[in-house]
Amino acid sequence: MLELLNPAIAYDALMDFLGAGGNVLLIIMFVTFFMWALIIERLMYWSGAHGGVAKRAQRAWSARNDHKSWYAHAVRDRLISEAVQEASRFNNVIRALVAVTPLLGLLGTVTGMVEVFDVMAVTGSSNARLMAAGISKATIPTMAGLVASLSGLIFINAFDRNVEKASHKISDELLIE
Repeated sequence: MLELLNPAIAYDALMDFLGAGGNVLLIIMFVTFFMWALIIERLMYWSGAHGGVAKRAQRAWSARNDHKSWYAHAVRDRLISEAVQEASRFNNVIRALVAVTPLLGLLGTVTGMVEVFDVMAVTGSSNARLMAAGISKATIPTMAGLVASLSGLIFINAFDRNVEKASHKISDELLIE
C-alpha cells in the first residue's frame, strides 16, 4: 500500500484503472474533479467567508435609521436574499453533477456491453477471456459514477442544510423594531 505513495506507481495504477474502464471513465473523472473543486470552494466559503457576508448584511441593516417603513422591509428582504444567494452559489451546479455522474456510469455500462457483444459477434463464441475487457469497461464506470455521485450527495445535502440555517439566522438577526 505504501508503494502507491510513489508518484510513478500511483500514475501507472491510475492509467491501468482508466484503461480498464474505457473512455467514459475518463469523462467521469473530469466531471468528478470539477464537482469536487466546487465542493472544496463551498467548504472554504462555509469555513470562513460566510461570517463576513452575514456581518456585512448586519452592518448594512444597523446603519439604517428607518426599520419600520415598507422600504426598510424591502431593504431587509434584499439583504437576506443576497446573503442566501451567496450561501447557495454553485449548489445547483453540484446537484446537477451529482445527477449526471450515475448517468455517465450507465453510459459506460452500455458501451462496455456493446464491446462484449462485438467480441461475441466477431469470434462466434462466448470466450470469457475475450469478453473480460468489455465486462470491466461495463462495470468499472458504473461503480465510479455511483461513488462520485454518493460523495457529492453527502456534501450537497449538508450545504442545503447550512443555507437553510443561515437564512433563518440572518432573518432573526435583522430585527424589525
